[in-house]
Amino acid sequence: MNVKDEHIVITGMGSISPLGCNTDEVWQSYRQGASFLQPKKFNGDCFPVASVSDRSEDVLKCLRREHSRYQPLDRTVIMAIHASRLAVQQAEWKRADKVSRTGINIGSSRGATSVLEKYHAAYVENPSQRISPLASPTSTLGNIASWVANDLQSDGPEISHSITCSTALHAIFNGIAWLRAGFADTFLAGAAEAPLTGFTLAQMKALRIYTNDIDTPFPSRPCSSQTPLHDTLALGEGATVFALEKMTTSELMHKKKTVLGIIESFGYAQEKTPTPTAISEEGFALQRSMTMALKNMPVKHPVDLIILHAPGTILGDKSELGAIKAVFGSETPILVSNKWLIGHTLGAASALSLEYALLILKKNHYVDFPYPVMFTNRQRPIRTIMINSAGFGGNAATLVVSNVNE
Repeated sequence: MNVKDEHIVITGMGSISPLGCNTDEVWQSYRQGASFLQPKKFNGDCFPVASVSDRSEDVLKCLRREHSRYQPLDRTVIMAIHASRLAVQQAEWKRADKVSRTGINIGSSRGATSVLEKYHAAYVENPSQRISPLASPTSTLGNIASWVANDLQSDGPEISHSITCSTALHAIFNGIAWLRAGFADTFLAGAAEAPLTGFTLAQMKALRIYTNDIDTPFPSRPCSSQTPLHDTLALGEGATVFALEKMTTSELMHKKKTVLGIIESFGYAQEKTPTPTAISEEGFALQRSMTMALKNMPVKHPVDLIILHAPGTILGDKSELGAIKAVFGSETPILVSNKWLIGHTLGAASALSLEYALLILKKNHYVDFPYPVMFTNRQRPIRTIMINSAGFGGNAATLVVSNVNE
């Protein structure tokens, strides 16, 4: 295959989050535009968090009951299995052909959060008591992708990783590399995160960035211009997985009705600052990752919309907006976010952003901020979308997707 005639396309996606557990529910939630952040107590402290709905919770419980081996697995694993099944179903992969040589990379910033905390708490309480033999295998990060592979009965590579809040986009990048190298026929890539636990929220509180706005319609307000400015980060949970394939132009045109979007390019960079979060005021890493993505686009379509990383912190939001200004100048694309709806899902955040991007491309509609922000969006047709992510440690990642009809 001619390299110039290769396209990495998305043919299926599945997710579970506060927005819903199928595509129709997710889009309806976006259209309604109401925050899913609700106050909940953890170890006596009240935090606004975004949990999955009762209906989605029932879906996860039903999945656990399918097999006794699923009972002790961490919530991240169960969510990843659900999302992966939906992605494979939409992509119409059959086990006899494409699933058998499917690569899998499903990451997570925190990994098996609740299981690890449960077993560690039991050990601290009584260190002389024999710990469960399930503690180690069910608390490893690697068991997310491996259990998805087990559920789908695939024989391809299985990768779990953490690159903090850029985890999901790096899983997509890995999928692109494996497909282009011919090491896999198809690839599942995404992330799962279930961080709504007492210890994880205590860590966020210690950073002094968690929102204190409990009795407001929007406890998390990325890029807010309302004064006085203050940090409004809040956490949510979720998992999103994408089915990736390699196609020629003729194959793409033949199958375009089943293709959700084309991956145009990607970029990445590392911040070199001494702060714990490694975020500079100028957003140098995001500047470089966006510039790399723009440079590597095969066809120089303008970017019409950017789904921001914007965590809802003063420094994080200001840094990203400054980076976008430095890269795009006066031709700033439409800027949107979903964190005012569902909070920050850490490693899964950019996967949920990519899901949002594909829905925007399909519906040709986006949901604007419901409160005053630091910029004004100018309406324009939406054909090409950029997704940004940035995480602790200074890593930044950018992905560009386009409409298959362009």
